[in-house]
Amino acid sequence: MTTRKARMTDIPAILDLINGYARAGLMLPRNEFELSEGIRDFTVVVDGDRLLGCAALHFYGPALAEVRSLAVIPESKGSGAGRTLMNALETEAQEFELDALFAFTYVPVFFAKMGYREVERGELPLKAWKDCLRCPKFQACDEIAVLKLLSPGAQVLGVRPTPEDPLIQIPTFRPI
Repeated sequence: MTTRKARMTDIPAILDLINGYARAGLMLPRNEFELSEGIRDFTVVVDGDRLLGCAALHFYGPALAEVRSLAVIPESKGSGAGRTLMNALETEAQEFELDALFAFTYVPVFFAKMGYREVERGELPLKAWKDCLRCPKFQACDEIAVLKLLSPGAQVLGVRPTPEDPLIQIPTFRPI
């Protein structure tokens, strides 16, 4: 199992995967145009020639990006494919010197295992909600917003580090 940046030839398999979850109400559907336009955001996990999963890293400025369209084929759930994708996205985010990653999810337990914590969706930038406008659940959204701070001392969107944030060391002051 390896990861690589997505290619245009991956679009049919990525569409099948994402839109399968969309039909179940677990993701927003995507079309070929959207994927073609954003293919550089996507990383895939493969086993030989077989696509096992995908995820996208979508930038919202010099410090922040969203994890989008994280999906693994059903028969690969529990195999580490999702974790492998998340590790690849986090490495990419660190290469771009981002301070934080966020996501909207129905699986906060998975993200918690990856070092994310739940935040109020109002703490995230409004432009991150642009996809929400076309979602059938927009007026009654049940997705959970999660955030992971990547840089020591990062203060993204007014969210301050806590001792639980991985990689974040909050100094403790002791009286002299």
